[in-house]
Amino acid sequence: MVDLLTVEKVTKTFGALRAVDDISFQVGEGEVLGIAGPNGSGKSTLFNALTAIPYPANAGRITFRGRRIERLSPHRIARAGIARTFQTETDFETLSVLDNAMVPLIAAKTGANHGERVRLAEETCGLVGLAGDLERPASELSIFDRKLLMLASAMALKPKLLLLDEPASGLSRPEVQKTTEVIRQINAMGVTIMLIEHVIPLLLSVSQRLIVLNFGRKLVEGEPEQVVRDPRVVEAYLGAEARDDCTAA
Repeated sequence: MVDLLTVEKVTKTFGALRAVDDISFQVGEGEVLGIAGPNGSGKSTLFNALTAIPYPANAGRITFRGRRIERLSPHRIARAGIARTFQTETDFETLSVLDNAMVPLIAAKTGANHGERVRLAEETCGLVGLAGDLERPASELSIFDRKLLMLASAMALKPKLLLLDEPASGLSRPEVQKTTEVIRQINAMGVTIMLIEHVIPLLLSVSQRLIVLNFGRKLVEGEPEQVVRDPRVVEAYLGAEARDDCTAA
């Protein structure tokens, strides 16, 4: 598998706090890489550092498709082929679904004309199941559909690498299943995915490899089923008592 993204000793600090601490890993082209860890472990900060939204890394090397990107601006990183979603919905409530999906194309300064933006937005809204809602204001959508809209907006950039930050957070079981299907469909289109998620069944069902972070550092990396059974991972999530139970078993 050819490496699409290489992260080397990336660090993000806030004063004395090392929110991301000397992290290194690779993401293969076409892979779905899961990112797990307890709250505050540095998962979203890692995504922020990779995309320079809202801030870049303080140190380290980030190579994407053979090109160093750690010093690029956010819109240049997006144009290079990396798009992302966020934990909470980031739509513009007064804009239509279609207009929301076109916003990233304008913000990333892709150079697409209006007709091209409309075509791409319609295409990606259809991909996630929002084809019938193009003229609706985003404020009228359910939380689930607003998450799908955020995904459609990211996909309008035609990314090579898609970073998904807790896409199933707060969703019902049927909605989680639909989200799982959409992620698989996007990956089948050739898009490489990095996925932060606390919904472990989803994470295990779509990821080929899993990285667990704790206190800003990489704790464990490997095959998902093995990683979630690692006593260090159990302890990070549930504490030393759970680690002892796991070891005894």
